[in-house]
Amino acid sequence: MKILSSYSIKGGVGKTALAVNLAFALREAGHRTLLLDLDPQGAATFYFRVGSAEKYRIRDTDSLAEGLRNNIRESDFPGLDIIPSNLGYRRFDIVLDGMKKRRSQLRRVLEELKPDYDVILMDCPPNITLLSENVFRASDGILVPIIPTVLSRRALEQLAGFFKDENLPRETLRPFFSMVQKRNKMHREIMDDLPAAYPGFLKSVIPFSADVEKMGLRRMPLLAYSKACEAARAYRALCDEILSLAGP
Repeated sequence: MKILSSYSIKGGVGKTALAVNLAFALREAGHRTLLLDLDPQGAATFYFRVGSAEKYRIRDTDSLAEGLRNNIRESDFPGLDIIPSNLGYRRFDIVLDGMKKRRSQLRRVLEELKPDYDVILMDCPPNITLLSENVFRASDGILVPIIPTVLSRRALEQLAGFFKDENLPRETLRPFFSMVQKRNKMHREIMDDLPAAYPGFLKSVIPFSADVEKMGLRRMPLLAYSKACEAARAYRALCDEILSLAGP
């Protein structure tokens, strides 16, 4: 899996925490990693203490590629680079809509960056838009955090339905349970039966953890300051599982 995305229709499910910690874990495993923060909120950018992306005008594929490449920043962790977010990304859909092959532009751009990195990971805004369709078509694997609740389950069903309606490859969807509270009866019940409906469901489980919430205070990945906690071990296990799916 060369190009991965952290995506969910539903907000507040641990999407950005996944992107930030998975990027760190991939780098820790020796993979040259590029994290592309496509969310206008720029939370992943904030966690890595990187400034906002410089504004640039997108006219075509070449200008989009040039703008992204010129905004690549080194993080504090060698082997992990960031393309930071910018509030202007909220207009990404309008820009893409005016371009030829508007649903596959991002894939073409990322292909140019692939030789420089082992893994490209995208943190995506929580919606279904033209940008989202570009992400879907560009990604070899789409990592979908699912809190074991009714609304989060419904969001996964909606996403799978969209993939079916648009004839997108459902096998790229890789849901996994996030922010799990094992004492919660509903969490346990949904965890028992939901994976059977999705062959690509990952086995790794990310627990709910106050340590993860401290990322905003420390402005760094959880794995950088709390390596031995349960959530950190879970993120590493998830990274290992994803790498095992990619093959040799």
